[in-house]
Amino acid sequence: MQVTRRQFFRICAVGVGSSSLAALGFAPGEALAEVRAFKLARTTETRNTCPYCSVGCGLLMYSLGDNAGNTPGKIIHIEGDPDHPVNRGTLCPKGAGLLDFVNSPHRLQYPQYRAPGSKEWTRKPGNTGIRQSGACLTRPDGGKSCPDVWPRSDDQPLG
Repeated sequence: MQVTRRQFFRICAVGVGSSSLAALGFAPGEALAEVRAFKLARTTETRNTCPYCSVGCGLLMYSLGDNAGNTPGKIIHIEGDPDHPVNRGTLCPKGAGLLDFVNSPHRLQYPQYRAPGSKEWTRKPGNTGIRQSGACLTRPDGGKSCPDVWPRSDDQPLG
């Protein structure tokens, strides 16, 4: 970069003027550094498995709140588990976006059931599906006579 004589004098004048102002007491105040609190310092760490694929990567989920009745926990950070033998602390793009999935306003918070032949979904209590499946699996015929849970018989194609 070429500096002309006029530009050189301007640079020198600005430098001398600013140093003269600092010597006369017009110096800026000291810049104080402030230490911010670590984001995960007050959180609860929970180990879990990624729900996306069948690989089974380990997750560390950090939540705020003490899980008491008046303050439900909210997940604020998700990262890979460095002690997990499958992923060793790394996550794929789907696992890295898991925080958006968990905190999505469109996420279902309760189970829904659609009866065979119906076009409407109905809201069910939390353990209804487990009870229905368990009741059918404990039948002597192995659950083949459970039209409410599995409406297809063995002779109907699945696709």
